[in-house]
Amino acid sequence: MSIKITGYETHDVRFPTSLTGDGTDAMNTDCDYSSAYVTLLTSSDLVGHGMTFTIGRGNDIVCAAIKELAKRLVGKDVEEIFANMGKTWDYLSADSQLRWIGPEKGVIHIALGAVDNALWDMYARSRQKPVWKLVVDMTPEELVNATAFRYITDALTREEALAMLKAKESTKAEREARVRELGYPAYVTSAGWLGYSDEKVARLTREAVHAGFNHFKMKVGADRDSDLRRGRVIRSIIDDPQYLPQGQPPRDPNGPDLVGKNAGPTGSVLMIDANQVWDVPQAIEYVKSLAELKPWFIEEPTAPDDILGHAAVRKALRPYGIGVATGEHAHNRMVFKQLLQAEAIDVCQIDSCRLAGVSEVLSVLLMAAKFGVPVCPHAGGVGLCEYVIHLSLIDYIAISGTMERNVLEFVDHLHEHFLYPCSINKNGRYNVPSDPAEGYSIEMRKESIAEFEWPHGSYWAGAAQKTQ
Repeated sequence: MSIKITGYETHDVRFPTSLTGDGTDAMNTDCDYSSAYVTLLTSSDLVGHGMTFTIGRGNDIVCAAIKELAKRLVGKDVEEIFANMGKTWDYLSADSQLRWIGPEKGVIHIALGAVDNALWDMYARSRQKPVWKLVVDMTPEELVNATAFRYITDALTREEALAMLKAKESTKAEREARVRELGYPAYVTSAGWLGYSDEKVARLTREAVHAGFNHFKMKVGADRDSDLRRGRVIRSIIDDPQYLPQGQPPRDPNGPDLVGKNAGPTGSVLMIDANQVWDVPQAIEYVKSLAELKPWFIEEPTAPDDILGHAAVRKALRPYGIGVATGEHAHNRMVFKQLLQAEAIDVCQIDSCRLAGVSEVLSVLLMAAKFGVPVCPHAGGVGLCEYVIHLSLIDYIAISGTMERNVLEFVDHLHEHFLYPCSINKNGRYNVPSDPAEGYSIEMRKESIAEFEWPHGSYWAGAAQKTQ
């Protein structure tokens, strides 16, 4: 008997991270990390979980959009959905009246990310594989059929994508074995939030070095003197061999994984992130004034849709050895297409649910591989680390074939709320998700939903009582 999708549930889950300063940057000064969460239900016990990330108010609006999109799946046969996930993605994005209030951007698009991700979670659970393993085990033809290609064929055709995937096919098993053994390289942002004191920055940086990390990111853009001071604090620790884990020698700053990254004497790398706060000329001058910190790149120096602005910033900063990264707030694959075509970025930063789910992410991974730009996903927030390790594994094993220069963001917040939390090994690398039941690793604990659902969860109801 065929299994059909019978309904859905949504939850507006918000965590009070604004109380501790987690997530603070020059643009976003008051963040309550939030999940617009959906569970797709079927005529069997098979389910699919997905979410998209916000920072508080408006999370309810995203949940409302998720419901409208999920309605389109009710009554559909799951195996027909799974047979061609690219076609399914096209169907979900093609409701003309919902599309009108995008199109393919904003609330509707990130809601589509939650729904598409829930379908991929369901698909992986039905095959008893984590999502990354489901995708890397696909044939090149199946993977191309799972990808969203509309509007990008001037940069990458299906035929080109198929040829790229076939070229990597015979060596997938070797890369899978290697990453299972080593883990996937990570970088840490947890020490660099603007809302932290210098003492907290120093303590968290020392802890991160001791944990094996050698790439570190700090937020900038609110105050130049403060940025320089905090950057010097971080550099004084990450460049000092005394803080390295016992017995670990310094890395070679000119090794193939670090050359061109402005690595310090221990092989440690610093990145800076402005979260869109500057105009283009302001970005150029401000980052020049931080050149002594020797950042590998400036992330989101200006408006995320400004392709030519990013290209101008990149050209101006190239003599200083500073690159440009963006993508956390890139609306869709077309923005990434143009960033790559305009040679506007050195690093491509996908987001697992601002892009509309796995099918659209695959299109960006394929384009970035064609253009030779490393993908270093955004993973701050709640649930994003759980998501993106799957995407980086897909990129390394099946698409780009390299993780030498890649680093995946790790933020040590809120993992305890998930049944299958991500984890980091002693060398500062993500462990490979390996539980056959975990799907996309995004299933949230029922008790966490009960406590933090807005506005009637036990935490928020208690907080409201205290203010009365």
